[in-house]
Parts: sequence; structure tokens; C-alpha cells
Amino acid sequence: MSTSISARLKEMGIELPEPAVPVASYVGFVRQGDLVFVSGQLPLVNGVLTCTGLHGDTVSIDDGTEAARVCAINILAQIKVACDGDIDRIVRCIRLGGFVASTPTFTDHPKVINGASDFMGEALGEKGAHARAAVGVAALPLNACVEIEATFSIA
Repeated sequence: MSTSISARLKEMGIELPEPAVPVASYVGFVRQGDLVFVSGQLPLVNGVLTCTGLHGDTVSIDDGTEAARVCAINILAQIKVACDGDIDRIVRCIRLGGFVASTPTFTDHPKVINGASDFMGEALGEKGAHARAAVGVAALPLNACVEIEATFSIA
């Protein structure tokens, strides 16, 4: 018998925050049938960005990886709301889309987004295996160093 997602998060010492309020004209997620599309999440903790700047300049891979992990936690906070408070309704993380603010010469985008992918695997077990994109961009909202969007299947 596998451990529930909520129990696994508790074992990890993760308490999901209240989802961040959107910074522009969009909603945090959209449910369509059994799919949930989560808008891009920034590395916000208590409304404050944990990491700003560009990879390949002022942001290390380690700092970006940790920021991506924070984004993943914020994604699960949105999913929890989409699941009416029952995170154990997650069937699968289908896809993560990662955006890494970086210089033109930075090429380790996948290493940065691994922070989110690895967290999904830890938190969701087999349900966390997903398809993914890791894309470099010149800038992100609020000067965030990373932003991640997601698609989930829920029961």
C-alpha cells in the first residue's frame, strides 16, 4: 500500500501555503474535466521572491534549483485548492513547463528545473513522473529567476 500524498508531504515537513494571488489578469488554475492547468508559479514564500536575477550571471544553479522546488510547492498549493482541499485526489502530474531567466550563454536549464521535477517525485511518488520542458528566457515577472507551470490529472 502506497503512502498518501498528504502523509508524504507531512513526512517531508512540507506545509502547503495559501496559493499566491495572481500578479496580472489570469487565474491560478483552470479545471477542465479531470485535468487541472496550473498557471506559472514563481518562487514566492510569504509573498516574497526567494530568488531573483539571471542564471549565468547572479544566480547559481543551486539557488535556481531551490527556487524551482519552491515553485513546485506553490504548484501543489494551487492543485490542493483545485481538489477542494484534498491533495490525495491527484492522479498524476502530467507535465511541467519550466522557464529559467538566464544569460544567452547559460545552458543548464534542465538542472535548474530538476528542482521541481525531483520534488514532484518525492512528494507524489510514481504519480510525480511527468513530461517536461526547460526553456531559457531573457526575463521573468518581478525579476524571478524561474517560473514553472503544470498540468495534472485529478480524480
